[in-house]
Formats: sequence, C-alpha cells, structure tokens
Amino acid sequence: MFSCLCTALAGLLLLPLLVTAACPYFFQDVRFFVRLLRVAQRVRRAGSRVPPRTILEVFLQRARRTPGKPLLLFRDEVYTYEQVERRSNQAARALREQGLRQGEVVALFLGNHPAYLWLWLGCAKLGCAVSCLNCNIRARSLVHCFQCCGAKVLLAEPELKAAVEEILPILQEENVKVYYLSRTSDTEGVDSFLDKMDAASDEPVPPSWRSNVTIKSPAMYIYTSGTTGATLALRSKFSASQFWDDCRKYNVTVIQYIGEVLRYLCNVPKKGNDRHHRVRIAVGNGLRADVWREFIRRFGDIRIFEFYAATEGNVGFVNYTGKIGAVGRLNYFHQKIARYHLIKYDVEKDEPVRDENGYCIKVPKGEVGLLVCRISQYTPFSGYAGAKSQTEKKKLRDVFQKGDLYFNSGDLLMINHDNFIYFHDRVGDTFRWKGENVATTEVADILGLVDFIEEVNVYGVSVPGHEGRIGMAAIRLANGREFIGERAYRHVVDYLPNYARPRFVRIQDAIEVTGTFKHRKVQLAQEGFNPAEIKDILYFLDDKEKSYVPLTMDIYNAICNNSLKL
Repeated sequence: MFSCLCTALAGLLLLPLLVTAACPYFFQDVRFFVRLLRVAQRVRRAGSRVPPRTILEVFLQRARRTPGKPLLLFRDEVYTYEQVERRSNQAARALREQGLRQGEVVALFLGNHPAYLWLWLGCAKLGCAVSCLNCNIRARSLVHCFQCCGAKVLLAEPELKAAVEEILPILQEENVKVYYLSRTSDTEGVDSFLDKMDAASDEPVPPSWRSNVTIKSPAMYIYTSGTTGATLALRSKFSASQFWDDCRKYNVTVIQYIGEVLRYLCNVPKKGNDRHHRVRIAVGNGLRADVWREFIRRFGDIRIFEFYAATEGNVGFVNYTGKIGAVGRLNYFHQKIARYHLIKYDVEKDEPVRDENGYCIKVPKGEVGLLVCRISQYTPFSGYAGAKSQTEKKKLRDVFQKGDLYFNSGDLLMINHDNFIYFHDRVGDTFRWKGENVATTEVADILGLVDFIEEVNVYGVSVPGHEGRIGMAAIRLANGREFIGERAYRHVVDYLPNYARPRFVRIQDAIEVTGTFKHRKVQLAQEGFNPAEIKDILYFLDDKEKSYVPLTMDIYNAICNNSLKL
C-alpha cells in the first residue's frame, strides 16, 4: 500500500515535467486563457452595472483616489488626474452651452496634444462620442471621414486652418458648428473654443447629462490605431534620436510600437547609454524577426508582446511566449470560444477558394490562409459607422455550412506545426505603409481627377529593408496626352497624406482586369519597381524636385541600399 502511494505521489510530481516535455507551452496556454476569461468576466460585470462601468467611470474613480498623480506628461508639462478632471469639466460645460447633447458626435481634428484627452473626456461626460480624424488627411478624404460619423461639431487646432477652410463650405451646407482650439478666430464661419472653455465652471458634471449611456453606446470613432494607459508620456511627433532620452526623462517602463518604430531606433547611431533606461515591456505589431533580435541585443532584455488585432475585428492574438517573429499561438482553449480558421484564398481573384459544394477549405498547418472568425455573441462584429456596404464586405456567409456567418479579416496568416501564428500579408484593396492603412480605391479616385489620366490601378510594392508596402500606381493616359510630373506631384500633395501618395508610377498602354472586371494587382505588385526588369516607363515621386521624375537605376539602387529615404 505504501509503495503504491509513493508511486502515485511520484507520478503526480513528475506530471508537470511530462506535460511540459510533451507540450512545452501547455501551462502558458492555460495561463493566457485563464487571464482572458477573467478579463471577459470583468467586462461582463462592468456592462451589467447601472450605470455601466465605462472608461469614464474608471477615470473618475482614479481622479478621486489619486488626484495628484500625474496622468499625462508632455514636454516639460505635467498634468495630474485632478487637472485633467477639471479641464474636462470645463470642456463638457462649454460644449453643452453651445448646444451639444448626449447621443451626438464631436469630431476632433488635431495632432498629439494634451487637449485631446480632456476634450474626449469632456464629450464622454455629456454622453457624446468623439470622432478622431486623422490630421494628415485633406479635401474629399477629410469630408468622407467626417460624414461617416455623423458629427455636428468640429473642433480643430488652428495649425490646420487651411485644411478646415478648404472644406468649410461643405460643412456649412450641413449646418456643422466649427471651432478652433484657440481664444480668437479670424475665419468667417469658424468660432473660437478655448475662450469658452476658460469661462466655464470646472465643477463636476451632473451624471444626468449622460443618463442614457449604456455599455453599447459608442465612445469614439477611430480611423487608425490609438493607445490608452495610466501615466502617459506624449510627444508632438516621433523622434528616433530623442526617443530614449524621453524614456529616461519620464521614467518610462512600457512602450508601444509599430514595427517601423523599432527599426528606426535600431538605425540610430549607437550610444554608450543605449541600455540605460527603465523600459521593460514593448507592446505592438508589425515587428520583423531580424529587427526584433537586433532591438533586444542592443537595448537590453525588454519583453516584447507582439500582437495581431484590428479595431473592428472579432478575433486577436498575443505572443505571450516571446517567440520571435510570431503574433500569437493557436490556443486550444481560446479557439473553443473564438472559432477562427485559416482558409484557402485566391489572391488573384481576391476571394476565398470554395470546394464543389460551395464551402471554404481550411488550410493545413504550414500553409498560408485567410483568417476568418465566426460571428457570435462571444465574438461579435459591429461593422463600420455610416458604411453598410463596407460592413457587408467583411462578412463571409456559408463558409463551412449553410447559414453560418464569419468575419473576413482581410489578412493572410500562417500557423506552423508548433502552433505559432505568423502574419503573412494583406489582401484586397488595402495595404499598410508607415504604420497607416492605405485604401487603394481612394487613392485611385484622387489620381483619376487629373485630366491627363484615363485609368488608374493602385497597389502596394515591397521595398527592401522596410515594413509594409509602399504605394505604386499603374496609369493609362488619356488619348493624345502625356504624363506631366509636376502637375501629378502637386495634385497628390494637395489631396493625399504623405503615407498614401504613390511613390512610383508605371505608365501602361492598357490596365489588365480579371474575369470579374477587377484590376489585376498581384502580378504588378510582384514585378515591383525595378527599371531594369520593367519595360514600361516608370516615375518616382521626388520631393526635392517637387515632381514625378523618371525612375533611373541610380534612384532604384539608392532606394534599395537605403541611402534615399522614403
């Protein structure tokens, strides 16, 4: 009996070792899933409360507990919870005095500035959502983003005066109230706002002003990635040369990145104090494996949490094991709740491959496939504001059986035989450059306004040493017309943000289309922009010359060896 008991105890003691040997990541998978369940439970409890425990309520609670704690660091300025609380009260009261009521939307058109925080919180205190407009967009693109959210108020920083005045007639036709974040305004039809904030009381806002808010009420509409945190260090613009000095200055312990940011840091000349900082965690996505290794080697043992997710998506992954290059793991427990799969995808036809019964085909491990996730109460998909057709495009029906419904991520991923998940590429009409999403149809529409251009096919091409893809446009000229580089340059600079401007132009006699009359992009993207291999005439967007200039081998080589910055 004693011998049997000893054997059983020995077996129990050895069990973790045996499980680890057979499944090296088993316990990490379990820990991650348990944490996921706890977060889900907290969210569910917060949503069931009356009033619901929103981000605003969390902020108000912390402002009461630690009023003197720094919330925001900006240059040499420090903003405490109490200061932000009072300033957001003034913003809320000033907006209410201007006629804003709960359920309405305010559009913010400004760059990285402390005012963003208290304006957002001020709107939340009124039960209003904010629309975070990208301060790089202009003209028709700006109008489109503004109209999607249905905002009736626009708050803009004075530095963006030219962009506001360009679309002001359209805003006035729609009875939109426009304000500059200033104390005066010399633009007819645009009022000032800071003077109204300064005159408003900073006393707490009555909860009755947001009494209709539920856990499902929109908090904000966003058009690109954003961040949240506790104490936050903010900078007007990213600076690779001053990044670590800022981290040391503000005692930063956690940083957020896109892959290019860490590459920029690795390219800065080495310094003796590269490892002298308190950063211990980096969270982000788009990090190449080679940059990952170099970053850790140079700047110290910083734990990197690479993740995959989309704001509108219903599935995401986190690399909680630290596997270099991966975005996460195929977690058995996670997949039981979020039913996600990789399916075969025809990149040329830009659609999933279906079998003889009309159903999608799962790809085996080691092969690239389109990520899809079942839409359910646990993994819902809300879609896009003001764009029902775009929302429908992201839904796949009858995927594995009649009547099922899945979210189409638009991304190609790969799961290897050790269950690690790797991002491969984007599909369709969107690519990513400089950390921004570029919609090819939108860029093509803008280029199509030039009178000597008859047809445009926009796509992204890979550039050595760079993440994502850079814009390139295949163009068919109007009959009897020639390509005028200076005019094309002025047009894209006037109407497109820097990251969306096609850097390369390829003149073609005819633009090829698929059997369903979609532009062929795959082969063009694979052919790239090498003038030695492409017979068509190529142009390069040259900011120094303020024109599209002929793409020579010297320019091509300078781009490839990174001596010409893009």
